[in-house]
Amino acid sequence: MTTETGFEIVARLRAAGCVFAEDEAALLLETGATGAELEELVERRVTGEPLEQVLGWAEFAGLRMRVLPGVFVPRRRTEFLAAEAASLAKRAAEAAPVGSEHPPVVVDLCCGVGAIGAAIADAAGPLHLVAADLDPVAVQAARLNLEPIGGLVFEGDLYDALPAELRGRVDVLAVNAPYVPSEAIATMPPEARDHEARMALDGGGDGLDVHRRVAASARSWLAPGGALLIETSVGQAPLAAAFFDLAGLDARILHDDEADATVVVGVRAADRA
Repeated sequence: MTTETGFEIVARLRAAGCVFAEDEAALLLETGATGAELEELVERRVTGEPLEQVLGWAEFAGLRMRVLPGVFVPRRRTEFLAAEAASLAKRAAEAAPVGSEHPPVVVDLCCGVGAIGAAIADAAGPLHLVAADLDPVAVQAARLNLEPIGGLVFEGDLYDALPAELRGRVDVLAVNAPYVPSEAIATMPPEARDHEARMALDGGGDGLDVHRRVAASARSWLAPGGALLIETSVGQAPLAAAFFDLAGLDARILHDDEADATVVVGVRAADRA
């Protein structure tokens, strides 16, 4: 920072506990078109609002995703899930009959701002992309992000939100459902606890309530050979995988040490009842 305004903003951000105060100050200075706008942005940040909500965007898998106040901010570790899902979508496209006019069907469930769906589309090429979330503000943000690339976004509770004609046709079902145990919400950083929708964080008693529901009905929505991917923690992954097995999916657990990311993948094998 070389201007007095920049130094002052850095000092205020540091005093508020922002670890990357210099980087954040630079972004805020770029975003605030006037002195009044800049002051508003800085004040929102120093009072604890997530930087991404203040700026109105978050970077995810090299993409700039629109973010609205109060929504779940996409985490960088979730890029691991998106990359695995994109790989499976590419595989589904390659397995399609030559000349097929039907691109892979990808569903981003519990989509938040639609970051996973956007990343899959960016990496895997033409898709029939559908996303859904229960939070109306998240749905609004997801539409801003996905409709320009041809995605369809619906509001509703899990599979209830999806068009019925997708049943049995989904090649990739990517899910970042809440998995924080209810009692642990109070221990989360205030940026998440106080500024993101609780429904996007709270996974119930053991954190896996939504995972159970997603797994239980996934097989009827997946195409033969289709895959369900869901993010979870290392400790929760074996139980989540057991849900997948009970639901008729062949489950495996993937982990990325660098991103500290864990994903459970369940495939609908054609020969399972």
